Amino acid sequence: MKHVHLFTDGACSGNPGPGGWAALLRYGRHEKELTGGEGLTTNNRMEMTAVIEGLRAVKSPCHVTIHTDSQYVLKGVTEYLQGWKKRGWKTADKKDVKNRDLWEQMDALLGLNKLEWIWVRGHAGHPENERVDALARAAVPKRESAPSAAVEPDAPA
Repeated sequence: MKHVHLFTDGACSGNPGPGGWAALLRYGRHEKELTGGEGLTTNNRMEMTAVIEGLRAVKSPCHVTIHTDSQYVLKGVTEYLQGWKKRGWKTADKKDVKNRDLWEQMDALLGLNKLEWIWVRGHAGHPENERVDALARAAVPKRESAPSAAVEPDAPA
């Protein structure tokens, strides 16, 4: 089975505010960078989008090692997701799960590959994490005017 490494990061200028995401896929000596951004979002949504888009780019079943600096994504997938689904997308204290749309997209992708999750400390000199951080920050759209829609802020990643 092929082994792909997926390095991800999200960035936000304000939370909420304009945000960017980046994913770096590595298979042997081959690499692919993916980036994108949104005009009004949260840091957690960008962290999740980076993982989702990275997993979407894996075209055949692989062993994928996901390197993320987001405790929100890591714990969401490895500790909370199954419980949220069992409770009809409610938290343990019966509140709606934030970012349900993205959690559902992530959930649909999780079973397509053999996944391994690795947490890396952000801004600590990890070369690939620094690289995707720079790509995500570069993908943040420049503010042109005041946002017209409200986005509920998330807890920091």
